[in-house]
Amino acid sequence: MECAVTGGGRAVWGGERERERERERERERERERERERERREREKREREREREREREREREREREKRERERERERERERERERERERERERERERERERERGERERERERERERERERERERERERERERERERGERERERERERERERERERERERERERERERERRERERERRERA
Repeated sequence: MECAVTGGGRAVWGGERERERERERERERERERERERERREREKREREREREREREREREREREKRERERERERERERERERERERERERERERERERERGERERERERERERERERERERERERERERERERGERERERERERERERERERERERERERERERERRERERERRERA
């Protein structure tokens, strides 16, 4: 077996050096395997973290999706509420319109009643004028009748006067005879 002298003067057998190199290579391979295992482990953990992040992103997307859906539902509900409010407002407007129409009809009925009362007052005034005309006419007729009566009385008086004159002439004629 050959023998070598190291720089320090210590003798190292050539086979021992080879074994040492082999052990070193083995340790290096072991370290390489360890680094490889660690690398694979890191990659595995990284992939796992990435999958977890992806799951988290998916959960986040899902939450956002649900939130958007809830928001859309809330918006639809608000829209339905606005529509109900618009319908209530339309109903109130129809009610106000009905009330306005009813008030207008009532005013028209009142105006018609007033016109009827006015017509009745006019008829009453006309009847009153008619009564007054009749009364004046009857009064004129009574006056004419009184006038005719006075005329008859005057005629009777003239007749009596003529009769007295006739008797007077008759008496004078007898006396002369």
